[in-house]
Amino acid sequence: MGKEQEDFYKKLKNLLNDTSSWPSEYVYKLIYKSNPDNIKKLKKIFNEPDTVFSLKTSKNDKYTSVSVKIIAKNPDFIIDKYKIVADQIENVILL
Repeated sequence: MGKEQEDFYKKLKNLLNDTSSWPSEYVYKLIYKSNPDNIKKLKKIFNEPDTVFSLKTSKNDKYTSVSVKIIAKNPDFIIDKYKIVADQIENVILL
C-alpha cells in the first residue's frame, strides 16, 4: 500500500473516531464496471447480519453503483473492509 493510501486510511480512522460512537451504522459507496461476479464478491465480503445492499446500474449498464449499509464494530473494521474490497474488486471506485 502506498503512502497516499496509508494517509487516507489514517485520516479516515481519526475522523470516524471523532464523529461516531461504536458500534455504529456505516454506509459504503462503491462504483465498478458491471459484472455479476462483483456483487457475489461483495456479498462474501459484507456477510454480517443486517447488511443491506442497494444497487443501481448506469443508463447503458456499463457501471454499477452499490451502497452497503452495515453496523460496524469500530473504525478498524470499516477500514479493513475497504482494503478487502479494493483488493478483490478490479478498478473499484471507493467513495
